[in-house]
Amino acid sequence: MAKVKTNAIRILDSKKFAYEVLTYDNQDGKIDGVSVAAKIGREAREVYKTLVAQGASKNIYVYVIPVEAELDLKKAAKVAGEKNVEMIPVKDILKWTGYIRGGCSPIGMRKEYKTFIDESCLKLEEMVVSAGKIGVQIVIDPKVLVNLTKAETVEVRK
Repeated sequence: MAKVKTNAIRILDSKKFAYEVLTYDNQDGKIDGVSVAAKIGREAREVYKTLVAQGASKNIYVYVIPVEAELDLKKAAKVAGEKNVEMIPVKDILKWTGYIRGGCSPIGMRKEYKTFIDESCLKLEEMVVSAGKIGVQIVIDPKVLVNLTKAETVEVRK
């Protein structure tokens, strides 16, 4: 297979960060994080999903959490300094991020949004996130991802 180039991969290459690309077959439509973890042969605790929410202030925030976890909206609002946050509608993900549902990477969004990565990533040597395209994942050192996205590591899962 030809090497896939997504915006996230181009950014990692340009900054010379180490990463690995994993691909999986998505023809069955199973693109949820737990299914993806099984397809790429990784434990679900190593695979993270990228969620996008909007605060009461209308600011956009990015949350990266384990695929098995659920975002705690109260904790998410608190770390963002908002009264509340709500997930953006699926139809608006492309507009805000440049990515689609199931292929939303925390790296290389249209704009640089305040990003929060669940602190559980710090216990891992490697974590897996979307490369910005359905069927393509990136294996990366959590510290590199935190640095690259200028993220805060916080507890935001239920």
